[in-house]
Amino acid sequence: MSGSSKQLGSAKQNTLLLIGFLFALLGFLNAVPDFGPLPSIGVFRAVDLHPVVLAIGFLISAISISNFTKSGLILTVFNFALLMIAFYALYSFNVAVREIEDEGLFFFKEFHAWMTITGCLIILYFCLRIWGIPLATVGFLAFLYFFFGEGLPGILGHAGMDFTQDTPAELWFNTGDGVMGNILAILINTVFPFIIMGAVLEGTGGGSSMIKLSFHAMRRFRGGPAHAAIMASSLFGTVSGSAVANVVGTGVITIPMIKRRGFRPEFAGGVEATASTGGQIMPPIMGAAALVMADFISISYLTIIIAAIVPALAYYASLFTTVVFESRSLGVEVAGDTDLDPITLQDWVNLILVVVPISIVVIALVSGFSPAGSAMIALSILLVLSFLNPEMRARPIKVALSFAKGGVTFGRLLMAISTVSMIIAILGATGLPLEFAKVISGNAGDNLLVTLIFAAIAPLILGMRMPTLPAYLTIVIILGPSLTSLGLTDLNAHFFVFYFGVASAITPPVAMAAFAAASISGGGAISTSVQATRIGVVIFAIPFLFAFNPVMLIMPEGGSPFSWAAFLYLLVRLALLIYMLASAASRFDKVRMPLWEVTLRIIFGLLLIHPEFSVNIIALVAACTLVAVHHAVLTPRVSA
Repeated sequence: MSGSSKQLGSAKQNTLLLIGFLFALLGFLNAVPDFGPLPSIGVFRAVDLHPVVLAIGFLISAISISNFTKSGLILTVFNFALLMIAFYALYSFNVAVREIEDEGLFFFKEFHAWMTITGCLIILYFCLRIWGIPLATVGFLAFLYFFFGEGLPGILGHAGMDFTQDTPAELWFNTGDGVMGNILAILINTVFPFIIMGAVLEGTGGGSSMIKLSFHAMRRFRGGPAHAAIMASSLFGTVSGSAVANVVGTGVITIPMIKRRGFRPEFAGGVEATASTGGQIMPPIMGAAALVMADFISISYLTIIIAAIVPALAYYASLFTTVVFESRSLGVEVAGDTDLDPITLQDWVNLILVVVPISIVVIALVSGFSPAGSAMIALSILLVLSFLNPEMRARPIKVALSFAKGGVTFGRLLMAISTVSMIIAILGATGLPLEFAKVISGNAGDNLLVTLIFAAIAPLILGMRMPTLPAYLTIVIILGPSLTSLGLTDLNAHFFVFYFGVASAITPPVAMAAFAAASISGGGAISTSVQATRIGVVIFAIPFLFAFNPVMLIMPEGGSPFSWAAFLYLLVRLALLIYMLASAASRFDKVRMPLWEVTLRIIFGLLLIHPEFSVNIIALVAACTLVAVHHAVLTPRVSA
């Protein structure tokens, strides 16, 4: 690379960071809660804030995808020409919405329709360049369906749209379900503060200290580094909220150490991928999808946290269990890992920098603060505590850089969410989700299992090369009505889809978390994703368990009071389910299992999910009997 190219690259990066910092500062001011005598700064008016936020998102995206060299000049000019047009479309939104507010009665003109089409197509273009083909393709097909779906046969056909009135009213100038409506508001007012806080948490140095402490805590276990990777990624994941970022952040340390213990590269990558993926479901700070879910179904984020505790702990317990069986299979013994770097006082201080803000979030939520307010309180305290790290004291600019990175991340995310908002607006205008729900209900009847299978497969497919949040939102809008019509609560239905959206990060053929891990481990991408699916197999069973047994989410069933007896019995079944599926996935318990035993363990494990007591108690007894036979009969025979 020439000197001029390096200078251009550096200037581009610095420009992005400057814009990201100002963007994060705007998000911070918008979310600052009202503390008694102190005046509240935000929340700013949506009619003013939304077009500004989206404009900054466009700007960050345009700079990110442009190549400021002679060879990339034409494409750069094209990107910035689109950027100017997008700015004008956003300006027209502000003018029209203000006019609607002032006059009440407003009739759109053809100009507004063309502005809508222009704005939506530019969003799709930037989404394509930032997030790839899958999401942009879904958005473009939805866009075509809005205009040309009238002539389609069966349930796909809709009543038709008036070009001049319906196009702007439904897609662009709709402050409820449009591109700049409720979804964008949730993202700005709730998710953005957590993204900023997560970026600052990562910059405090807590991540490396968590990894070091995890290795020391797990050094007496068979799996050693593999168990440490699970522990570290579960902690780090609550901060990052991104599977791929988690893999990159922790995997560079954990994966080589797992390989040195004797595990294959694909298994080492699979462990890190599954552990990192679970960060999105690990409370108290989960991924952006969980924050959006709380606002979307109008429940407190604290309820989301409580509901997520048991499924998340079950998932990570399954990963620990699988590593134990795999270690037994390979004959890995406890090594002690005497060559670990010693834990210093600064490591404990860095851990405090992570634990204290997360604890403050929970305390603030319990005290009645909003999620955004809780994040801002925690962030404000974190900014002060961060200077306990000597690196922060030596370079205070690192705090600003963390802010900037959070702003850039959010700007890029806006292109994905704007596309999803457009899809949701189109689905709402055409009524397709309700028609789709009727068809599923008609074909499945009252069979909840069939409907759940539909709802499980869809986010796995859509989640390929797509962030969890847009995959979850798109599917839950379509299939949510079907699930709730069959008796699931809104929380249960949304959690079900959300879990499979998360699982898509490790599911072949396109598994972004597994592919990121493979690039570090040196193993094959597809084989690593297969290993990740095998290791994390319980994540595909857990949603069915809480769908049929809502008590797992620590919520009452069917309006009846919460039953501790049912809850404790469920925990017994859950523990046995983890044991059966984890051992079956490894094909090993005390000794290697024959195929018939693996098959029976899978069958008995899945039957434990069944809500009927007569079925799950038989499965429980049968599973315990099978394990007893393995230990008492098969193990001595194989050993002999």
